[in-house]
Amino acid sequence: MDRLGSRHQVLAELRRRQGEYVSGEELSRKLGLSRTAIWKHIQALRREGYRISASTRRGYALLNIPDCFYPEEVMAGLRTSWLGRPFYYYDEVGSTNQVAKDLADAGAPEGTVVVAETQKSGRGRLGRSWFSPGGKGIWVSTILRPRVPPVQLPQVSLLAAVAATEALEETTGLRPGIKWPNDLLLRGRKLAGILTEMRAEMDTTQYVVVGIGINVNLEPGDFTPDIQSLATSLEVELGRRIERLPLLQALLYHLEGWYERWQEEGFAPVAQAWRRASVTLGRQVRVVTPDKVYAGRAVDIDEEGALLVKDEAGRLRRFNYGEISLR
Repeated sequence: MDRLGSRHQVLAELRRRQGEYVSGEELSRKLGLSRTAIWKHIQALRREGYRISASTRRGYALLNIPDCFYPEEVMAGLRTSWLGRPFYYYDEVGSTNQVAKDLADAGAPEGTVVVAETQKSGRGRLGRSWFSPGGKGIWVSTILRPRVPPVQLPQVSLLAAVAATEALEETTGLRPGIKWPNDLLLRGRKLAGILTEMRAEMDTTQYVVVGIGINVNLEPGDFTPDIQSLATSLEVELGRRIERLPLLQALLYHLEGWYERWQEEGFAPVAQAWRRASVTLGRQVRVVTPDKVYAGRAVDIDEEGALLVKDEAGRLRRFNYGEISLR
């Protein structure tokens, strides 16, 4: 058993009886490790943030698990069948989407997940930067290899928004609204964003990387001045800190479920769920495209996920992309 594997074995035994003391002798006998090796692993786990009590007479007790996305913690409660396998965890990266794209180009399988505590160069839609402070949010990217033509790939952004909305409601009781195509809002402020990037040929999809950023435990002072009035977090909305691990596990679970349903049943169920969560439809909107600004009322999305907007003259315009502001 290698050192990393044996440390995980020690953690697994402590987790299995969390809150109870397990003697060093019992751990040594069960795992085939010396008492000195057990002690060294306990010390390493403490450095990683695990709160472990030690008693000369009783042994060791795991009292608290750190608020980190260590693979062993994620896997311990993950309900997915394939999403999150394999799972890559980093303390800091430039961008989880870039790491995922590099992995996908190297042949990483569908279901690969990349999570980081901090992003130094996090990106949002339209080339914007995404503020990603350490230990306060969920910054995650997944590799998908859907069996659909490239023209259908924009639908993935909408299904990811639906999945994120359901995961947030399950774990916090809050149900954000979706601003087309995939921004999640609470009280009109941005809580989460989604960035999908793909590699495809004329009629063949190689992969899609879905990046999701959720502001979890950011405080008002954490936001930079330019976004303080535009962004929010779960902690701001609920007035308390939120456990990130169950939220990440729920996010992957709902994302897998909606992705499989989309593959099997097409876009119609996704579109119905998206419409129910939308805060765009029925509103007056302003659509900024690279060449022009349009105004009108958002009336629906079509079978490909494009936004349909009716202007004052009654003309119906279709938008595959653009920056939307609600009026």
